[in-house]
Amino acid sequence: MPADKVVELSGRQLRRLPLRVCAFGALVKLYLSDNRLSQLPPELERLQHLQLLALDFNEFRALPGAVCALRRLCTLYLGNNRLRDLPRDLRRLQNLRTLWLDANRLSRLPTAVCDLRLLRALHAGSNALRALPARLSALRRLRSIWLADNQLPAFPPVLLRMPLLEVIDVDRNAIRAFPSLEHLPALKLVIYDHNPCRNAPRVRSGVRRVGRWADDSPEPVRRALPGPEPAAPQPRSCVEGGGGAATTDAEAAA
Repeated sequence: MPADKVVELSGRQLRRLPLRVCAFGALVKLYLSDNRLSQLPPELERLQHLQLLALDFNEFRALPGAVCALRRLCTLYLGNNRLRDLPRDLRRLQNLRTLWLDANRLSRLPTAVCDLRLLRALHAGSNALRALPARLSALRRLRSIWLADNQLPAFPPVLLRMPLLEVIDVDRNAIRAFPSLEHLPALKLVIYDHNPCRNAPRVRSGVRRVGRWADDSPEPVRRALPGPEPAAPQPRSCVEGGGGAATTDAEAAA
């Protein structure tokens, strides 16, 4: 058993996880990044003290079921794989705080993510997301969401109902207009660069914006559309007398 309860096997071109690793029941961190793994043995489930598991930069097309049994897991790196979805059993990871899903093949955010009630940071950039589920607002502990380089055609409405968000990254999407974010009291940073937007999101004082027309560059002034021509003056219904009371035309004719 490693003295520091950490096993580092990144960059070894592994196709299989050595089974002897699964014998270290007190293991806390397991790094398997940058290998050629596409599956993991069921014996991985023995690592019930594992808090960090790094599976990024591998060849997973599906998340191995044994991962969903690691109930003390706090940080899970799954970026740069070939995942198109995640299993419903992911919701068993109720201690998960940080989830990395960057650079996969997700066309929608897996619904199981919305059940990770302690999640604080969600990284889902470089996928093919076009929307976010309304149930995401159930993640009341979420503080940062990273969605750069997706296909969002509009700012996700669910984020407007998450007042505790501190960081929102929607860089490199297809958003054409931004709503006001002034009502999000915890917001500290919003990254919205490289969108075909017509405006910058309005934020509270002290919030950092990164994008077009950010703090040091004002938005362009929009030209007002031409309004209607002024109405022509109406004929007066009374004729002023020389210092006397006004007399209507009908009265004058009488």
